[in-house]
Amino acid sequence: MKTYQTVLRKMRTEAQAPVQYYLPLEQGEFPMNTLLGQRISLCFVGYQCLHCGQHKEIYRQGLCKKCFFEAPEVGEWIIRPELSKAHLGIEDRDLAYEQQIQLQPHLLYLANSSEVKVGVTRKTQMPTRWIDQGAHQALIILEVPNRYLAGIGEVALKAHISDKTNWRKMLTNQLQRVDLPSVKQGLKSFLPQEVLPYFSEGIPVYDITYPVLRYPTKVTSLTMPKTLQYQGKLIGIKGQYLLFEDNTVFNVRGHEGFVVEISFS
Repeated sequence: MKTYQTVLRKMRTEAQAPVQYYLPLEQGEFPMNTLLGQRISLCFVGYQCLHCGQHKEIYRQGLCKKCFFEAPEVGEWIIRPELSKAHLGIEDRDLAYEQQIQLQPHLLYLANSSEVKVGVTRKTQMPTRWIDQGAHQALIILEVPNRYLAGIGEVALKAHISDKTNWRKMLTNQLQRVDLPSVKQGLKSFLPQEVLPYFSEGIPVYDITYPVLRYPTKVTSLTMPKTLQYQGKLIGIKGQYLLFEDNTVFNVRGHEGFVVEISFS
């Protein structure tokens, strides 16, 4: 039995068929696909903020409460891209950081995780963003030069299509089979004139498969520190979730900044 103590960070992925997952550890990375069919033990130890490094309780997104409201990487424009202002030279928390992230090519896309949703991501995060959402298919709608333009496109389409993933349906593999190119064309007329020159034509649908031996029929979420210790047989990985034989699911990304002991044979 090997045991590691680590501060959880989201799993790194490689876009293969199926997706390859790697859990960051202080000693390096561990290839999680190799653990399919094996028993894993998780034990809550404490917290460590991913921004300041202090052992403070995690508030959201791997950060303590102070850092969550001060760190530039979790400004409101992350969740609401339409609030981006770096293209105007206006600072939110750190203009240099915001210019670096916001003023680069972004994508407005469709993804089919549980049902079709619309979303925004940096071009450099393709297909990582889609994998993290557990999407089986994705299709680019727009490729724009900054985050703001992608954001106003998303706001316009959210009135006609969801921007959320039903994580329970995603993890039980309840998929709607849809023609993404047809959905894309049907949404084109709702886009703002400002972004229409960036409409992507002729882009193929991106397909994704996951390392899952069997999908759960229902899901029970493992939440730390409500549950201090858990052991189960790993039967799959999808999105940023570990899927276990007893229908327990563990959201690795949702526990970023948590210090855990992880053991496996």
